[in-house]
Amino acid sequence: MSFIDDDSSDVGLSGQTKLESFLFSCELSSKVPFYCFQGDEDDDLEHFIELRTVCLGEGAQEENNVVEVTAMNHQGKTTSVPIANLHIGCLPMVSLGEFELKAPVTIRLKAGSGPVTISGLHLIASEVEESDLEEEEEEEDDDDMEEEDISPVKPAKKKQQQLQ
Repeated sequence: MSFIDDDSSDVGLSGQTKLESFLFSCELSSKVPFYCFQGDEDDDLEHFIELRTVCLGEGAQEENNVVEVTAMNHQGKTTSVPIANLHIGCLPMVSLGEFELKAPVTIRLKAGSGPVTISGLHLIASEVEESDLEEEEEEEDDDDMEEEDISPVKPAKKKQQQLQ
């Protein structure tokens, strides 16, 4: 999935950002207690992770499983925050809505042995250049022309049966 977003806060010639999203998932357990989400080192791209669900996996024990994330706050300081406290008997899954964090982000199983699956979206924002905008407009025009060429489907005429 990708779309163009008009963002007046961007400082650039085009003033638009292209946002692509990809499925994200990781599993934490006592064997693998943390996951580090890093963006590519490409200067033109911004990487975000949008966490949606945290759920206990098959084989989870009767114990509390606490998941925390560590990321930068608005002041540029690293902050750790618990986002879920799961228990197989009463709360095996939490929906986080659209909990969005900018890379780098560390997700850690602070307590419990898991397995805990965290899922969501990996979002990549890039500045759109004018040549890219022109190509997309041409593609949209081509799609519109294709739609105009197709005639609407008409229902078949019913034949009346004669009674004898």
